[in-house]
Amino acid sequence: MRTARSPLARLLASLAGLLGLVLVGGGLSQASAHAAEPPAALATGLHIAGGRLVEGNGNDFIMRGVNHAHTWYPGRTQQSLADIKALGANAVRVVLADGHRWSANSASDVAGVISQCKANRLICVLEVHDTTGYGEDSAAGTLDQAADYWIGLKSVLVGQEDYTIINIGNEPWGNTDPAGWTAPTIAAVKKLRAAGFAHTIMVDAPNWGQDLQGVMRANAQAVYAADTTGNLIFSIHMYSVYDTAAEITDYLNAFVNAKLPILIGEFGGPADQWGDPDEDTMMATAEQLRLGYLAWSWSGNTDPILDLALDFDATRLSSWGQRVFNGANGIARTAREATVFNGSTPTDTQAPTAPGTPTATAVTATSATLSWTAATDNVGVTGYDVVRISGGTGTAFATATSHTVNLTGLTADTTYTFAVYAHDAAGNKSARSATVSVTTAKGGGTPGATCSVGYRIVGDWPGGFQAELAIRNTGTTAINGWTLGFSFADGQTVTSMWGGTPTQTGGAVSVAAASYTSSVPAGGSVTVGFLGNKGTTNTAPTSFTLNGSTCVTS
Repeated sequence: MRTARSPLARLLASLAGLLGLVLVGGGLSQASAHAAEPPAALATGLHIAGGRLVEGNGNDFIMRGVNHAHTWYPGRTQQSLADIKALGANAVRVVLADGHRWSANSASDVAGVISQCKANRLICVLEVHDTTGYGEDSAAGTLDQAADYWIGLKSVLVGQEDYTIINIGNEPWGNTDPAGWTAPTIAAVKKLRAAGFAHTIMVDAPNWGQDLQGVMRANAQAVYAADTTGNLIFSIHMYSVYDTAAEITDYLNAFVNAKLPILIGEFGGPADQWGDPDEDTMMATAEQLRLGYLAWSWSGNTDPILDLALDFDATRLSSWGQRVFNGANGIARTAREATVFNGSTPTDTQAPTAPGTPTATAVTATSATLSWTAATDNVGVTGYDVVRISGGTGTAFATATSHTVNLTGLTADTTYTFAVYAHDAAGNKSARSATVSVTTAKGGGTPGATCSVGYRIVGDWPGGFQAELAIRNTGTTAINGWTLGFSFADGQTVTSMWGGTPTQTGGAVSVAAASYTSSVPAGGSVTVGFLGNKGTTNTAPTSFTLNGSTCVTS
């Protein structure tokens, strides 16, 4: 039975009552990346360094694993963990209960789970499931109650920081007033730190874990800053809301660019009556960005479509299980066991050589292509990190798996300085390359664009609204790179956006195209959506410009 995931059905069934099904708006920016650095990180066991999850020895740890519903199937746990490990996983997320909704797992039981994880050389993420859908599901418990449960387990958790992560509460807010998620999340984190926990803490998003309305994304900096240790990681759950590549890459890159730690704490792949998640992009992007993922779930779901193993039998993997364990970017091909299980020193400690000096080509008002001579490594280079240099400080800007990358979302008539680092699978990072300066063209993208713009309010509530901009190319040639301009008359402000990057001064808003909306073919169109704050009046903008040319308002 699908006991562990029944809240997903409620999430997706309720989407029809919400406006903006794929709202993954951007509350994070490259300019704020430095703010994510902790004031005083504690390197106790698994911890956060430079926006990434690392082990106590500083070695990068990228989770590749699955979820297991221990609290409903305690008799299955010992064999399940052994089977999950045998299939190549390096981590497992274990469902527990705090007693609010399901019978509480005792301290001795949790100690046994940790012991079994360690025996199978698996990093153990422990989560309280009773919080699922709080505010919408009347049976759900609070994050404060979950925090009290963890404090009650302190005696069996302290000393296990190398092996365990505390996921305070599963999907701790439904779709009812998801903005209410932020304050209780901060309070629960502070409560655990005040109680003396030094573990890495994981927090799930609202909207049944999928951050449908962008609340976690918009408030991630504030939540992260509330943890005085800096050892906090965000968890996004990706199901049918994430059915396009653009939504997935936009969301994950926003956190990476802001140097805020994130992983995919749950995800599904099989299509159902609510949609078809794009698991291929989820897994490929996680591999490209070196982010963790934990698939849902090993076995025992009420809806068996999400069972990775049929009837807990590792020899009978479902097609979903085969995809997760043995497919492209799957667990068997990408998982690396935590070094804590084979000694305190990483097996590969040699960093790659520095990449060659980047060169810039195809520079437009909003984009540029960087290329450099590839780095070398004793084992192998797995990727590159492009940083923007300002005042001697490098801010994460883009990632690449080869020695070239297309940079998008740049501002017209602006000089940028970029440099590149290389990294390998063990997390070793090269010295920085020499820098290159790039000055974007004036005016933005294709000059003199012929266009029309449609503006509509998708949803409206006290103090806020959701809107959509449809940008149409009415000319005979493609628009490659664009900047949209418009103004609000009533003091409205854009709080998060998808499909573009906003800059606002007073009422004037400038939107630079996202990578996946930057090209508009002749006769074609792209859509940009956003969330905004408003007062009592919310007059629509009356005129728009695209790359400096006035557009028809449609």
